[in-house]
Amino acid sequence: MPSRGCLIVISGPSGAGKTSICKALLERLADTIWSVSVTTRPPRAGEVDGHSYRFVSRREFEEKEARGDFLESAEYVGQRYGTPRQPVEHALAEGKNVVMEIDVQGGMQVAKKMPRSVRIFVLPPNAESLRARLEGRRTEAAGQLTRRLAEADGEIAIARDSGCYSHFVVNDVLDTTVEQVKRIIEQERSKS
Repeated sequence: MPSRGCLIVISGPSGAGKTSICKALLERLADTIWSVSVTTRPPRAGEVDGHSYRFVSRREFEEKEARGDFLESAEYVGQRYGTPRQPVEHALAEGKNVVMEIDVQGGMQVAKKMPRSVRIFVLPPNAESLRARLEGRRTEAAGQLTRRLAEADGEIAIARDSGCYSHFVVNDVLDTTVEQVKRIIEQERSKS
């Protein structure tokens, strides 16, 4: 029987580089899969239902939540997000690592339910670089961009104060950050 896999939680403000880090981890860590979240937000250009996210209506989301289908769920910038419990638990039991990109609210829920998970918070180098990254996406209206920047400060404060993240990394140079995150995961796995 394979040893249990590792649940890897990557959180941070929008524009910090979480998705890029997660994609690189999937390429560099053996037996590692992506946890596909469910969301009520509309797809961005290039996102594929069932691969990037599972896109559902608010009603469908609330029905899943009422049944207890989510390992964690949260509201972020007016949209709902959740991690389906069953696929994560199944993959971990098979010995696979599961990479999960979720917000701070979700990270705190996972910390309570799965305290052995590895929880890493990604920080931008500074506020100016965060703004530049979000503007560079060209995926959001000006009002949404302003809201995401305001949310970032609050998220960082909550992450630091909550105590649920034992690792904080600054994403300045992506490849260096990915290697740092990979080392953290390998160290945590060797402890268990």
